[in-house]
Amino acid sequence: MNLKSYAYYFLALTIISSCKTKKPATIVNNSPKVYKTQIDSLLDIVKIKDTVRLADSAGTAIPSEFVATVNFNLRKPNYVIIHHTAQDSAKQTLNTFTLTRTQVSAHYVVSRDGKVYHMLNDYLRSWHAGVSKWGSVTDMNSCSIGIELDNNGVQPFQEAQVKSLILLLAKLKKAYNIPTANFIGHSDIAPGRKTDPSAYFPWKTLAKSGFGYWSDDVLELAPETFDYVAALRIIGYDTTNLPAAIKAFKLHFVQTDVSPQLTQLDLNVLYNVAKKY
Repeated sequence: MNLKSYAYYFLALTIISSCKTKKPATIVNNSPKVYKTQIDSLLDIVKIKDTVRLADSAGTAIPSEFVATVNFNLRKPNYVIIHHTAQDSAKQTLNTFTLTRTQVSAHYVVSRDGKVYHMLNDYLRSWHAGVSKWGSVTDMNSCSIGIELDNNGVQPFQEAQVKSLILLLAKLKKAYNIPTANFIGHSDIAPGRKTDPSAYFPWKTLAKSGFGYWSDDVLELAPETFDYVAALRIIGYDTTNLPAAIKAFKLHFVQTDVSPQLTQLDLNVLYNVAKKY
């Protein structure tokens, strides 16, 4: 491995190790190493430079060698998924996300007073989306950043909280060149299963700042031939469960009514929004 290769290699290690909190357990009597954190495990995996070992049908080893490339990076987040915590406080959420048994996490938690807690390096994969789908993507955890807002789901979001969120989104959008359309909610990617960040979330305010889309103030009448199912799919919704997809759309883009039926106004909004994608 040449000097430049080492530089890139250890740059990746530095990024990953920024999340490190504890040292791994030592090896005792040549027994397998027991890791106290996943970061420690990941660090050791990244350090492995062994080549593949292949053999033909006669058992003859195929020549192989590890030659490090300098052209690589870690995963690139391409979506931001916004959630509400459905808990009583940011402290409670931080505790939930630091317990192994919960099996849930997020990259950021934004408290009601606007304080931002960064819980996982952006380049790593957190467990916030669960079973979900957006467009053709079925593993949202692998390509997104999860942001949890301290909110129980039945009350408006605080002004300081939304202000901090917008500043955070601006930073993420610039850092990873995230498209405007790719700022969405948990309910969008998991219709029927999730309702966060709730009908109280100010999607219109975010859209004005360039994070997600919103309908125009003046709406054109949707034509009689308008295929609303196709329009939902164009935006990204999974229409396997159509009533759930309609509710998820209305939760995001209508908010005053989240029933599974589309009124003429809903159709006009859908027609208007779908043309932006």
